[in-house]
Amino acid sequence: MSYRLIRPLLFALDPERAHNLSIAALRMMPTAQPLPTNPMLESHVAGLRFPNPVGLAAGYDKDGRVAHKMHGLGFGFAELGTLTPLAQPGNPQPRLFRLVEDKAVINRFGFNNGGQGAAADRIARYRRPKGEGPVIGINIGANKDATAAGRGIADYVTGVTCMAPLADYLTVNISSPNTPGLRALQDRAALDDLLGAVMAARGADPTPIFLKVAPDLTPADMEDIAAACIDHAIDALIVSNTTVSRPALRSVHAAEAGGLSGAPLTDLSLARLRDFRRLLGTRLPLIGVGGIASAQHAYDRIRAGASLVQIYSALVYEGPWLARRINSGLKALMTRDGVRTIAELVGSDA
Repeated sequence: MSYRLIRPLLFALDPERAHNLSIAALRMMPTAQPLPTNPMLESHVAGLRFPNPVGLAAGYDKDGRVAHKMHGLGFGFAELGTLTPLAQPGNPQPRLFRLVEDKAVINRFGFNNGGQGAAADRIARYRRPKGEGPVIGINIGANKDATAAGRGIADYVTGVTCMAPLADYLTVNISSPNTPGLRALQDRAALDDLLGAVMAARGADPTPIFLKVAPDLTPADMEDIAAACIDHAIDALIVSNTTVSRPALRSVHAAEAGGLSGAPLTDLSLARLRDFRRLLGTRLPLIGVGGIASAQHAYDRIRAGASLVQIYSALVYEGPWLARRINSGLKALMTRDGVRTIAELVGSDA
């Protein structure tokens, strides 16, 4: 059925209920066949092979229920979570808002999830040996009470220890605006402590470690983050999470607290990606996320320096087959410009 036909029905539901309904539907449906492998779109980052550069961002599959099925929708990889060591309910409802006029979303979930232990048991049932099957990343965070008590770093160490055996890569999420005090871990001294502890916890385990940062950063913040990533040998940087800024918006929900994503984030996230490419050059792979809703958007991120891209909020407005359309559009744009591989395209505008 065309998404255009069912979207009004979904939009008649509370956004969080519609979200949960989509997860339930995917769990019941058989997994579709992945896109045929195409050498034009294949990417290699942190020692991992990605059949195409379009990934599902964290936040959709918080508890690892359907990430293993997303390659059937055209995704080259999927990132589940954010998972915290202990289960927590997150913030009170309502906490998810569609800004239809702006093609945007505001959320203030607050890392609601069933905890890493329950997720680990679930993921272990469908995971194949590393290097086989779809690429699955796991996004880890700190519990709200641990962050408030200054014990957030210990929660990330727990996350690495618990989830690394199950993940193709781990993402350290210090950029959600919905856990008080979490973004303070982006400060240089705190970030050095965090990354030092995370990399020590990984030890000899080869699981790559990615870092996800906010778009709401000063030039000094970005310089510190870039230096810390290099100093601690982080494997990739994800740019960026949702924004607490509020550009001109038309929706009645514009004043809701939380992180803004979707179309209003496009230019801001692209600007941050360009900033980090300028600071890091080719020393660290970048992953572009935020406001990507078309092949042209993905093409712009890759040309700006992203080796991979991720989408999420655009699925609300464009439907579940968006990744397939973006990949098809990327091939057309690359053919038009005489580009043979994604690697050749990365950073060509930098």
